[in-house]
This record gives sequence, structure tokens and C-alpha cells, in this order.
Amino acid sequence: MSYRDLSKEVLYEGVKTLVDTETAHIHLPQQKLYTLFSIGFQYLLYKSTKEAGHYIIRVEDSYLLDKLQKKSKDQSTRRFMQSLALPRKLKYGGSVFHLDFFNFSTWANTNELPKDKIKGALVVKNATKKPFGEYFADDEDEQLKAMLDSLPSDYYYSSLMQVVPKTIVIAYDENYEGVESVRFPFIKEEPKEKLSRGVNIASDVNLDDLEE
Repeated sequence: MSYRDLSKEVLYEGVKTLVDTETAHIHLPQQKLYTLFSIGFQYLLYKSTKEAGHYIIRVEDSYLLDKLQKKSKDQSTRRFMQSLALPRKLKYGGSVFHLDFFNFSTWANTNELPKDKIKGALVVKNATKKPFGEYFADDEDEQLKAMLDSLPSDYYYSSLMQVVPKTIVIAYDENYEGVESVRFPFIKEEPKEKLSRGVNIASDVNLDDLEE
């Protein structure tokens, strides 16, 4: 076990908090992305053993997926994500986990799942902010671009909320309508910028990569 991994007690406490949260849609807004992902994923894994079905993990992009495979805060989560990365579908007990990204081209398999068999979804967003349409290549046709521009910026999540009975979204500094925020007391709240006076950082630096 990595010395930076969550203890079993803390991981249990986090999962139990989610189990005890009865609302259908949950937002985890704190800064510790890799800690939150371990907790959210282990909750989904637990739920899959109690209610068999299809479970969706939607990650912003392949870059973030690579980070989650390496930096999640427990070994079983890291190993599971490494196994799920290819072919983006993995059977676990009586359930099946599916992986896609914030891009229509990766939604083909999950869109075809029988809606009554989808039991849960975990959505993970990086700290960067951009319109939904920017997750697509610049050479898309004009008709598609116009359609993408008309979609809400959180369509990567709101589209799942319409069909999935239990969802968790991990996203720092975001707001989602109709979603309950859950905060863990064992995660220390920190200011958005922990910088000394006179220190500047480039606007494209991702603070999540500096975490923990």
C-alpha cells in the first residue's frame, strides 16, 4: 500500500456517507480529486454487489483517466481502472462497468444499454473549464458544431441524470441544479490558490496535477 493511500477506516467512512445519502444525485465538490474518486468508485463497486446491473464511469478525457489509474488513493481502485481502460467494459460479479469520456464518439456502447438495467454512474471532471463543444475535434462539420453549441455546458452529466437513478459527479468549483453537495470532514478545506504574494502561474496549469 502506498503511504499516501487512504486508510481502510477513512475509505469506509467515506463510502458509508454516500450509502447514507438518500438523494439520487450527488456532487462531491472538494479539491482532493483522487481521494474523492477512490471513495466514489468504491461506493459504486459496493452498490454493484447489492444491485446488479450496468454502471457507467464517465471521465473527462484519456489524460484524466491515466491520472486516475496512477493516483487514486487505494490499490483496488487503481487496479480496477487499469483493467477497465481497455476494452472499456469489465464484468464484476453480476454487474458490468462501462467507461466513456466527455465525447459523443465514446458514448456508443453506453447509449445502447437498456435504460432499466443502468443502476449508477460516476462522472469525473478535471478542474479546467470549457464549453461542452470543446471536447470535440475542430474539424467537425458546421451542423454538428451548431448542435453542440446549443447544449448545456454540463451535458456530459445532465444527460446521465435523465436516465440513471443514482449518480455521483466529482467536480471542483462547479454547480449543478438538482444535485446535493456532500463534503467529507476528513478532507481539509483549502483556499483555491495557495500561492505566495507576487507568485503567478500560467492559466493553463492544472492544479489537480499538483495535488497530494
